[in-house]
Amino acid sequence: MKLSERILFSLSRAPQTRDYDLAREDWSVDNALHILAGAFPDFPRLIAGKKILDFGCGWGYQAVALIKQGARQVVGLDTYLKSLEKARHLAQAHGLTEKQVQFTDKLEQSDRGAFDIVISQNSMEHFVEAVKIVQEMKLALHPAGRLLITFGPPWYAPYGSHMQYFTKLPWVNLLFDEATVMNVRANFRKDGAKKYEEVEAGLAKMSVGRFERLVSQCGMKVQYKKYECVKGFDFLGRLPVLRELFINHVNCALVAC
Repeated sequence: MKLSERILFSLSRAPQTRDYDLAREDWSVDNALHILAGAFPDFPRLIAGKKILDFGCGWGYQAVALIKQGARQVVGLDTYLKSLEKARHLAQAHGLTEKQVQFTDKLEQSDRGAFDIVISQNSMEHFVEAVKIVQEMKLALHPAGRLLITFGPPWYAPYGSHMQYFTKLPWVNLLFDEATVMNVRANFRKDGAKKYEEVEAGLAKMSVGRFERLVSQCGMKVQYKKYECVKGFDFLGRLPVLRELFINHVNCALVAC
């Protein structure tokens, strides 16, 4: 083990212990919408009676919650088939029909222009081909539709590396090179990943600046934007260059130009 690995390992939890709580997310139907409700003003009104695409639906908690909060119909999209299976079981357990909520791993041609709202929650930092993904979201919207994106932490945020389950050291991806981080990570995850993009769900190093460039390329305009910074010090999000280090969450509503 090289010196940098020994240093990082010494600043990490013991391998046989459980993940740090700050990295644990216990999702349920009851709490699935709290991020979206906090990110977008008047969120219940936005979704009421709407047909919604939940892009990156995971285990389906958000899709089911959207129906329960007044959405007319929800389609959950995810590439992980095991997640979709769990999502279908969840919807059935809550007495929902396929007319209300469906789960799929791909969109059909008939889905183009079919949705009032497309939601992407905590997925943008994982999309390697982010421009292509946003274009897919855009094509799914009808002309007056709205794309709601919320994600975090972005790459240069204190925990942008998503390694906080084994070390509480902030900016670990800036303090140590990729090989060091991944070699130490191997003590806590046995998936064989050697690069950030190879970890579960992938990490695309999505910075705030990169996201803003992506938005400018996608042919949509920003209707609403809110950057949440560390400790609630949102003024840090207005600092040139340094803002990248302090913006913890990005919230953005896009509409067609």
